[in-house]
Amino acid sequence: MIDVVGALADLSGLRNRDQLDIDLVSLVMRVSGQHQCAIRLACVVGEDDNARWLTCCRLDSNAHNPVRDTVGVDLTALPLLSTVSYWQTALSSGQINQVGDGPYATVFPYGSAAHGTVGVLELLTARRLAAKTCETVSSILRIYQNLQGLLDYGEKDTLTELLNRKTFDDAFFKAAIELNRNERNLSTDRRGASADHSYWLAVIDIDFFKRVNDNFGHLIGDEVLLLMARLMRINFRTQDRLYRFGGEEFVVLMRCGETAHAAQAMARFREQVEAHQFPQVGNITVSIGFSRVRLDDTPSNAFDRADKAVYYAKGHGRNQVCEFDALVREGKLAEVMEETQEVDFF
Repeated sequence: MIDVVGALADLSGLRNRDQLDIDLVSLVMRVSGQHQCAIRLACVVGEDDNARWLTCCRLDSNAHNPVRDTVGVDLTALPLLSTVSYWQTALSSGQINQVGDGPYATVFPYGSAAHGTVGVLELLTARRLAAKTCETVSSILRIYQNLQGLLDYGEKDTLTELLNRKTFDDAFFKAAIELNRNERNLSTDRRGASADHSYWLAVIDIDFFKRVNDNFGHLIGDEVLLLMARLMRINFRTQDRLYRFGGEEFVVLMRCGETAHAAQAMARFREQVEAHQFPQVGNITVSIGFSRVRLDDTPSNAFDRADKAVYYAKGHGRNQVCEFDALVREGKLAEVMEETQEVDFF
């Protein structure tokens, strides 16, 4: 007999989403009472007709510990909701869906549109789950959903629901640790190196946003910010970290290979914004500055380089993408190689 209350108390003390998912799956496995048990925790990513399943955490039947799926994937590589129909049935009905005649798949929906995150938890078991077990798992998922909501409240911007400034440093240092680990792998075995092991930091600033607030009012200004956040979600990948730092300033922390790939992603977003018709306002443009995250970098230094690049873009015509190192090579910015890696303008 497991101590469910004690396990839930431990869950409530977690502030790390990855660990929360892992501990949730571990608890559900123990509650199931079945030794041969495979579990999938999946959430819905994307919007409208492009909504897809993303597996967040899994426990294979022959494994002892659950694992997070940490490898970044493009949204288009994920299965559409309709391709896993019995998951979609549980999600759309809001009811537990049990299918199969051995092994048995029991699918629990969680979340709501108001909560912001929706998904399913699937248990694949040799024996059908008892009604009491299903009730217990459903209760655990409601608590999990509430804990996710508390994390969202502290980590997300209240207007756009993008990540907020407080979460940036932690994500940056995780990226820096991975970057240094990949660099060590490169030096020891280049054949096993990842093609997209570099990280990039971009600062996105809405051009002439003050005019929007002055001419149309702050309610329309907020609508522009909401639509800008939606365009970011559509154009960037599932694994890219999207932030609103405040006002009209947004930040992207993304992993990709060459400078050209990062530049293409930024240019594509800039073009999408320019082509979008914002209600009452019409056309809006953005200026973007970005920089590669360097070995042993700090959040402030990386942000400072991207910020200098976007400041240059805004001072030289706006509605353009500028990369920090390219500006330095072209003599448009001068980098002072000191401890703070400060940059002076000519």
